Amino acid sequence: MAFHIVLVEPEIPANTGNISRTCAATGTYLHLVRPLGFSTDDRTLKRAGLDYWHSVKLEYHDSFAEVQEKYAGHRFFYSTTKTDRRYSDIEFRDGDFLVFGKETKGLPAELLEANPGQTMRMPMTDAVRSLNLSNSAAIVLFEALRQNGFPGLS
Repeated sequence: MAFHIVLVEPEIPANTGNISRTCAATGTYLHLVRPLGFSTDDRTLKRAGLDYWHSVKLEYHDSFAEVQEKYAGHRFFYSTTKTDRRYSDIEFRDGDFLVFGKETKGLPAELLEANPGQTMRMPMTDAVRSLNLSNSAAIVLFEALRQNGFPGLS
């Protein structure tokens, strides 16, 4: 099994490219939920992912509901600045889905409200609204991998 990163309506190709490289390096699945704020043949997207795209386990979905339906029974954790629960307080398990929203707005309020026990945040000062999406995804993913002994990684 492996971890899954879900990007709900990502807007910035460089962030998605960086996350794809992290996924390729860790054997993590990447799920992109449409609409995307860029074309998947975008030069910036390809440049950020370098020549690792062939190693990315990538799925496209037309809605987040489609992801939930297809992967019913899996655990989903939602990244947001609107919770007090730290990502490091979660006991991640192989196969978990780590869900991140669009760069400008985050995840929809109704999704967070429907899953209050599954939300997580990264601690930070109040000098900024949030961390960069690709940094956030890497931080949470590597905590999940650390907790599980970095399965399949050397």
